[in-house]
Amino acid sequence: MEPLSGEQTDQLVAMVTDLARQGRTEELVEFFDHGLPVDVQDAGGNTPLMLAAYHGHTGTVRALIGRGADVDLRNGRDQSPVAGALFKGEDAIVGALIAAGADLDAGTPSARAAAEMFGKTALLG
Repeated sequence: MEPLSGEQTDQLVAMVTDLARQGRTEELVEFFDHGLPVDVQDAGGNTPLMLAAYHGHTGTVRALIGRGADVDLRNGRDQSPVAGALFKGEDAIVGALIAAGADLDAGTPSARAAAEMFGKTALLG
């Protein structure tokens, strides 16, 4: 099998990130179960975990964590998945990321700062 071209790789990443945004877990995890790195990033540095967390797809977040997604991998704007979930009010996802060991002090703003801004410090334990 020939390696993918740059354009094909970009198309694959776009497809995977769209699936994460939409919470289409079963289709998404097929790519990772067949060898695509779970922490693949789009041009903005967003991972499938970041996008699923931001868009409120708890089941997708849990599936990605279960496949070894880096819960602290920040995007190109230095945002962490847990801070994004806090910003969007996704309490269950915040809990799942914290349980998976998310660093509450990583990123700009950090999850701690985001929790203070949105009155959600109780979620941080």
